[in-house]
Amino acid sequence: MANHKSAKKRAKQSQVRRLRNKSTKTALKTLEKKLREAKASGENAEDLMRQTQSAIHKAAKKGIIHKKTASRKISRLTKLVNA
Repeated sequence: MANHKSAKKRAKQSQVRRLRNKSTKTALKTLEKKLREAKASGENAEDLMRQTQSAIHKAAKKGIIHKKTASRKISRLTKLVNA
């Protein structure tokens, strides 16, 4: 455990950031899953694709996921929706 005041603050900040990042990642996974299900059931997934793409870009911008990971995810999902 942290001994210095600054180290305690850092630990607290890390915990808050970890939980925030975790919730964003979970939301991304849910959107991705909904998009795949919509495509599989034959629904029009255009609106859901826009929403998912926006969320992925925002996560990459905030540093939650890597920029190239975001690009790869969007590419694969776009390919899936257009197929």
